[in-house]
Amino acid sequence: MSYFLAFAGFAALIILHEFGHFVAAKAVGMRVERFSLFFPPLVAKWRPKNSETEYAIGAIPLGGYVKITGMNPDEEMAPEVAHRAYYRQKVWKRIVVIAAGPAVNIVLAFLILWVLFAARPMQYVQPVVERIEPDSPAQGVLQPGDRILSVDGVAGYAPGMSAERGTDRVEALREAITKHGCVGEERDGCAATQPVELVVLRDGERRRLEVVPRYDERADRLLIGFGFGTRGVDVGVGEAAQLSVTGMWNVTTLTVQAIVKLVYDKEAREEVSGVVGSYEATRQTLEFDTVRAISILALISLSLGIINLFPFLPLDGGHIFWAVAEKVRGRAISFRVMERASIVGFVLVLMLFYVGLSNDIGRLTSGEGFGVR
Repeated sequence: MSYFLAFAGFAALIILHEFGHFVAAKAVGMRVERFSLFFPPLVAKWRPKNSETEYAIGAIPLGGYVKITGMNPDEEMAPEVAHRAYYRQKVWKRIVVIAAGPAVNIVLAFLILWVLFAARPMQYVQPVVERIEPDSPAQGVLQPGDRILSVDGVAGYAPGMSAERGTDRVEALREAITKHGCVGEERDGCAATQPVELVVLRDGERRRLEVVPRYDERADRLLIGFGFGTRGVDVGVGEAAQLSVTGMWNVTTLTVQAIVKLVYDKEAREEVSGVVGSYEATRQTLEFDTVRAISILALISLSLGIINLFPFLPLDGGHIFWAVAEKVRGRAISFRVMERASIVGFVLVLMLFYVGLSNDIGRLTSGEGFGVR
């Protein structure tokens, strides 16, 4: 079932993206010849009665497309439809049609996140022990329910503190623990040279405890071996909208920075995931947390919209760039010039696809997985 649901989620993102182009093209009077889910070869196609648009399903599930008459200025077309061709429309109409696809993905991401924020309490990490890891330094020292008042003198829990303040204090406590170090080079399981001094509130009594953290190679830091608790806070629709916008802006910034880093940062290239990785991460998440899987789809939708706005053909942003350039120049730009410029964008898209697919295959074959848990 998770395979089907993940596939359905990705298909929905593609359909809605192309549907944005489709609706906008119809709205401004352009002629849409075909609306296709996935790329050719086509496995099914049909044309409703009295419709000028053919609907199709392709065999390669890596995208979709809307074919609009006159996307190539040299295209031959019947005189009765020539006036509805893409390149015979005003610049603003072309921009509206091209921008509609990414806009749908961005709006969809906002709506999903907005609903998730508004429907479920916001979870803030708190300086309270929720669980103890087996065979960890904390076992036998800490207990679930302990309120951590301080770590090495760094203040933690305080009565009446807000949930947001509690999260800030948790970060400070984590930093205090990571300041400890092993003798010599840190290696998995090595013990810190000095114990961490804890003050906890247990059953209404203050207790002073000591525990020696150990280095965890996977976490790349010293850990005591317990999990912090959380506190849920309900937010209204207004604050939920604000949180959605803030989160989307942060993801957008990170997406742009990550793509720029691909040029010069090997580690950044190794972190890229392609279609396979995004699909598999979503599918695995569906198996244990449906809400989280939906939020991942929202972020994928946002990334799809943002990446498509990069000013390189064949991306949507490339079409918008050349439309704006034509408006600034005051006359049409040679299609041959745009074709030559599109080679750069096409190579960049292929490189991104290759890097992402190679990383995905490497994670699958090595058993590394996608770290969704």
